[in-house]
Amino acid sequence: MKREIITTGDGSTTIHMPEWNEQYHSKHGAIQEARHVFIEMGLKKILERDNCKEISILEIGFGTGLNAMVTWEAVEAKEIFINYTGVEAYPVAVEEVIQLNFAEEIKLENSKDIFNKLHESSWEEANKICENLTLTKQQKFFHQIEDVETYDLIYFDAFGARVQPDLWTVEIFEKMFKATKQDGVLVTYAAKGSVRRAMLEVGFKVERLQGPPGKREMLRATKV
Repeated sequence: MKREIITTGDGSTTIHMPEWNEQYHSKHGAIQEARHVFIEMGLKKILERDNCKEISILEIGFGTGLNAMVTWEAVEAKEIFINYTGVEAYPVAVEEVIQLNFAEEIKLENSKDIFNKLHESSWEEANKICENLTLTKQQKFFHQIEDVETYDLIYFDAFGARVQPDLWTVEIFEKMFKATKQDGVLVTYAAKGSVRRAMLEVGFKVERLQGPPGKREMLRATKV
């Protein structure tokens, strides 16, 4: 399948697949979408908790590493430790990674170094990216996840249900529910009724929230 690097509305890049008319991030702005969906509506919800010092995060679709980058950006100056797990069946190729401009657009002092470490770190083991971020990348399909009450927060960033409906089923969200700790949270850019119903069916409490630029709504699910 053809893949090409495009520039999105906020100046950050993403990978576009013309055959699907689908991209890894919003064409309205890759970085602003990641910050809104996963940080503002997800990570900050967890950080509001009393005595929050360590957070375990599962990302469904590690992809370009952008969500890990904005997570680092959000906690870089805080005394918070992030144990980050990224699951990806088809890792992004090196020649694509080097064309992405997230480090330049985020503009923190160590952005380039952190971005490189995220992609150069080995798979299937924990890698210390910096003092407050450890990354474990797992190459497997989402239906192979068998974690139980492991994560405080899940970033559900799979390709859309329009092109990959099998990633948005009751069976997949049942695995997400099991993997989440009590009071844990799952956030996704998606807002389809079928996705919301699948989340509700497995036991999540689901909220419709304001979406990122270019999208009216998104979903946040809590294990209660």
